[in-house]
Amino acid sequence: MRIGNLDEQNHADGLAELIEASSPDQMTRLQKRKNWWYYYKWYVIIGVILSLALIHLIGSSLGLFTKSPDLQIAYVGTHALPEDTVTALEQLFTSLIEDFNRDGKVIVQVNQYTGNSNDENAEATYYQYASEITLVADISSCESYLFLLEDPQSFQREFQILAESDGSCPDNADYNVESKIIPWADCPLLLSADLGYYTLWAAGQEITGSNQDLVSGLYLGRRCFYNDKTTDNREACDSLWHLLYNSSKHE
Repeated sequence: MRIGNLDEQNHADGLAELIEASSPDQMTRLQKRKNWWYYYKWYVIIGVILSLALIHLIGSSLGLFTKSPDLQIAYVGTHALPEDTVTALEQLFTSLIEDFNRDGKVIVQVNQYTGNSNDENAEATYYQYASEITLVADISSCESYLFLLEDPQSFQREFQILAESDGSCPDNADYNVESKIIPWADCPLLLSADLGYYTLWAAGQEITGSNQDLVSGLYLGRRCFYNDKTTDNREACDSLWHLLYNSSKHE
């Protein structure tokens, strides 16, 4: 009995020491850290994941994680160009320019603004209205430098943004486009480019065609600037325009 009581007493003393050693006051700094991590690690992991997601969302919306285009081109026409055609155009103009903004990569971006004013379909009308709004925003913020146009005369009557041959803005009553545009078919540098072919689906059928044939009837113009706000890399873009203009039949 005595021995048993002694064993029970020793056991109780050992347990008390263990509990005392495990109390926060008796833990070493490393033990405290391990203990804290054990209980709060999932809060930390979830917090880090949410923070990274938020940073990525904000950065993407501000363009912090994407490289800016060296050149932007606005296509304005009745129908949108096929994706293959857009890609071919971006590759063509990429081959004609350098890294204007010195970010290590040459990027050309084609922005499409389309709509048919003769289409009375409600959905088509809504889409055209939305496209016009984004086009006005593009012009106001000086995003696109070049304009690839299906109907340059109508475009100039509405926006009067196409520059004179010297880069200046037209007079208030000047809606002429003759000296302000380059017909694609009249510019050997553009017309001779191998743009490949496009493929798209319409009415359940596969349609293919030449990208060059699709854009050969379009016109290229550059925008003017009515105030001090200009397109990024304007001087370099001006040099590209002069290259295209001088290689066309204007010379």
